[in-house]
Amino acid sequence: MKAIFKALLLCLLAAPALAQEPPACRDLSFEETSFTVCEAALGDDIRLWLRDNAGALIGTPERLAQALAPDEQLVFAMNAGMYSPDRSPVGLYIEDYQEKRVIVTSAGPGNFGMLPNGLFCLGETLAIYESRAFAKAPVRCRYATQSGPMLVIDGALHPKFIDGSDSLNIRNGVGVSADGQRAVFAISNEPVSFHQFARLFRDALGLPNALYLDGSISRLIAPELGRADIGLPMGPIIGVVAPR
Repeated sequence: MKAIFKALLLCLLAAPALAQEPPACRDLSFEETSFTVCEAALGDDIRLWLRDNAGALIGTPERLAQALAPDEQLVFAMNAGMYSPDRSPVGLYIEDYQEKRVIVTSAGPGNFGMLPNGLFCLGETLAIYESRAFAKAPVRCRYATQSGPMLVIDGALHPKFIDGSDSLNIRNGVGVSADGQRAVFAISNEPVSFHQFARLFRDALGLPNALYLDGSISRLIAPELGRADIGLPMGPIIGVVAPR
């Protein structure tokens, strides 16, 4: 039954193969652990979604497919950060230049409050900012999502990560190149520690800044890989769209 549902879901999302070389998403192995990474460039149509035009929460791959215009197709998407029980973003959330949720700079329980945390911003460049620094000197973002903790901060791992930690989970996040022209979204295909996940971005992908997005609820939709992860409805979603 699950296989049938997945096949139907991919039919909703899939479209003629994208003329893109190399593929946007690919699987890779890092330290004998499987990950999937999806790349986007500054000039790509990167978006955040929370609600459709009628104000209803999107949350699922099916509803995301319905939110696209007839001449659009999804390249990939994943959950864009942590959210409250009502599926609203926990921290800063900007969609098409409109601030829907304010930034949170205080420490707190859970991964989000493990300072320093940060935000991903699509502005003049692609960037990841530490939250408190951004609050003091904000820049204009067309899209932004806050989450935490930071994984990599100017080439250094978050100071609270422990090498060899037995706190393992499925995790997803995003890293940005030093020139702000490229973002890499990654999800682990098996449980990993924060330390290993951060090293994926720094050591395997060569990215100086990276942000954790979420854990056990992490999901990826990647039609070119035939992948549409099934799980609970998501809060904010981030992804890339291309013309059909």
